[in-house]
Amino acid sequence: MNEYNSQSEIQSCTFPVYNYGDKSQVNLGDDGMELVESGLVLQLKSCFFDMIDPESRSMKVERVTYEMLCAVKNVLNAEKVSLYLYDEWKHEFHHESTAADAGQSNGPSFLVNKRLNPLQLGSQVYRNSLPFEGLEEFDLLIEIMDGEKIAGFLVIKEKAMTSISFFTDDFFEIIGKQCYLFLEKCRTWTKVSMEETRYKLLYRVTEKFHSSMDMDDVLGEIIMTLQEVYPSFTYYLLLSQDNHNHSQLPIKDLEYDSENIAAMQAYLTGTTQFEDSLLERRSILYAPLKGKQGVYGVLQVNASNTLVFPKDEVEFITLLADTAGSALENAQLYQQSRRLISDLQLINETSHRLNSNLRLSETINYMCEQISSSFLAHEVGFFMISNVHADVQVLPGSTKFFWENEAAEYINYLMTKIQRENDSLFIGDLILPEKEAKEMKFRSVMAVPMVQSDTIKGFSIVLHEDPYYFSFETFKLLQSLIHHSTLAFTNSMLREELEKMIITDHLTKLHSRNYLDERIQRAMLEDDQGTFILIDIDNFKVVNDQYGHQIGDEVLVQVANLIKGNIRGSDVGARWGGEELAIYLPKITLNAGVAIAERLVERVADSTTPQVTISCGISFWNRDRQDSFKRLFKRADEALYIAKNSGKNRVITQKDTIPAY
Repeated sequence: MNEYNSQSEIQSCTFPVYNYGDKSQVNLGDDGMELVESGLVLQLKSCFFDMIDPESRSMKVERVTYEMLCAVKNVLNAEKVSLYLYDEWKHEFHHESTAADAGQSNGPSFLVNKRLNPLQLGSQVYRNSLPFEGLEEFDLLIEIMDGEKIAGFLVIKEKAMTSISFFTDDFFEIIGKQCYLFLEKCRTWTKVSMEETRYKLLYRVTEKFHSSMDMDDVLGEIIMTLQEVYPSFTYYLLLSQDNHNHSQLPIKDLEYDSENIAAMQAYLTGTTQFEDSLLERRSILYAPLKGKQGVYGVLQVNASNTLVFPKDEVEFITLLADTAGSALENAQLYQQSRRLISDLQLINETSHRLNSNLRLSETINYMCEQISSSFLAHEVGFFMISNVHADVQVLPGSTKFFWENEAAEYINYLMTKIQRENDSLFIGDLILPEKEAKEMKFRSVMAVPMVQSDTIKGFSIVLHEDPYYFSFETFKLLQSLIHHSTLAFTNSMLREELEKMIITDHLTKLHSRNYLDERIQRAMLEDDQGTFILIDIDNFKVVNDQYGHQIGDEVLVQVANLIKGNIRGSDVGARWGGEELAIYLPKITLNAGVAIAERLVERVADSTTPQVTISCGISFWNRDRQDSFKRLFKRADEALYIAKNSGKNRVITQKDTIPAY
């Protein structure tokens, strides 16, 4: 039942009602009948005119169609009037609307021809015996013509006590023609109104597009606009760019396969494509989202139960897609410009920080933090390559993974590949030799060499567990960062090497006496206690005289290496002068210092070639008594003197030579 086809609504249609009897009873004659028919036509046209409200900005064709049938029913004083229109998709005449008295049915939902092709009926008015099944209750069928084609039918049922059969065929043809003209006017009016609404909407959308530089906002507005204008259609955005952030929108990746040929043609050619399927009863439009610099995706619009995509809708959808393409381009260019500005700021900030005379470990720490936070990397490491043995050294400040044994195969594989290709590496899915994908902890890799004077000094490795995680833009930014930081790395290493040369004895590689003096004096200001050991190689002149000065130097180096092997990283071993060496043990008690010295005396005697021995003098300080570096050294020197003169190869402490304070 049509939503407007109720008795109450029929009665609300206030059209004039005429009661006609048999033509023989009214005795109008031909001229009189012509006059009556003309009057009825004018009455009907007047009703049609009253139905159109020029102030209304919207008009529903369904409602107007029903009211039109009500007017025809009342003017003809009929019991029921139904309208059937031709459906090009189904190739049949389907029921459009019915105006009827209470208790009357609509009639069949579509017409089945029982005689001949309805498009070739040839007569415009049928009386009594109608050429379709299901119309037995109706008395009259009027063809509605669209030029030379039949657009539909009006079927009329007379009231029991009246007859309209005496009206001429010409009269009914005029009724059918007026109904067709009225429907066309209404459709035109509705179309114009819809077009006005659409283009106002397009104007509003265009304003919103150009006021937003957010990709999500632009894509969301496209879908929302289409849903508002075409609620019965379905839509997809096929994007050529990364779309993982738009989870709430109907977005798909634009992929080339046998199912996406039309979409790819729209993307490659920049022209609208169509895909019609008679079997699946649907038509699909693919409109490219194009800007001035390229095509950024394809808008897919699915129109179900449609043989051919409606031409009236193509222009609007194409305009919307073009507008959206320009907006996407602007948003993308804006985001690219912001990203470039951010990248330049990162490079500038990094270069400025690296040129502020940071220690090497501080430099590496800073770079690892910058790369980890900017690229969301899981692991970041920096490595130096030894020119002598081509060994690789992990630089302090690299993340913890690169200090583990598992990292060695990554480091060696990537170092070999960098040296062979002499270029940076950008690997989306790394599979090491003799490994499977499931065994790989890290899949995405960026590796950039640090090159100076056309020589690879080292390289940086950036890792992420997910495959294809890093973008190519990220890779280019990393290359720029490493390029700008290489000189800073080299300068930091040279500066620290120079500092090390200044505070290191050239022969023994122990610290210099000046450095030892500075460390002890600083410790006596900051610490609570400490132990000082002064060492002398026994009979060293005899070694030089017997074996030569070169062997004497080797003996010095052996003793120095034993010292370095028996002290902590925070302890200070130094060459005091000639064959005298020294050790400072910060925060160590006297008893602990004696134990260390005695162990060293024993190992020197057991491990040197030619065999030598050493004598040690030990002094100690703490905050319980006033002391100074000179007094500390003097007590150790006096203790060493006693050790040398009491048999050598022994340890003497300050308590053996001076009383306690």
